[in-house]
Amino acid sequence: MEDSEILELYRSGEEQQAFNLIMRKYNERLYWHIRKLVCDHDDTNDLLQNTFIKVWRSLGSFREDSRLYTWLYRIATNEALTFLKKKSLKANLSLSDYSKVLENKIETDSSFNGDYLQLALQKSIAKLPPKQKLVFNMRYFDEMKYEDISEILNISVGALKASYHHAYNKVQESLKQLVEV
Repeated sequence: MEDSEILELYRSGEEQQAFNLIMRKYNERLYWHIRKLVCDHDDTNDLLQNTFIKVWRSLGSFREDSRLYTWLYRIATNEALTFLKKKSLKANLSLSDYSKVLENKIETDSSFNGDYLQLALQKSIAKLPPKQKLVFNMRYFDEMKYEDISEILNISVGALKASYHHAYNKVQESLKQLVEV
């Protein structure tokens, strides 16, 4: 079902059915979007639940200035970034220093079943600053268009392209170092 049809269903009084369709359609995508940022299954589930609670509470006031899926991604992104900021403050670390904690989570994650190169890639991405990590994941893994990422993050397309280029180069350099070791 198209997002416009789901929103029409919501406006026609079928709020619960429309919300269930949104959850079914976006649950997995949002899970992996959040998971790539926080690197922990349990934290991801909590943040996903918080995301859908906010969606439920705010769906009636959704003005459709943006597309539904970019609005959902923005909520999920904000939830994840807020969570990471709180975690880094609690650990008395900067967000960039907190990336070492995330690297360790990836390495000790019992559900991670990738090979050495996949682990190296994930650790390289974890080292990126939060905004670069976001842009890299959305562009590289989710294959989002720059225009969609721009709508989600409220950053110009030019700045996103530069951020992705820097992130890509950092990941590439980090992978070279990990593979040489």
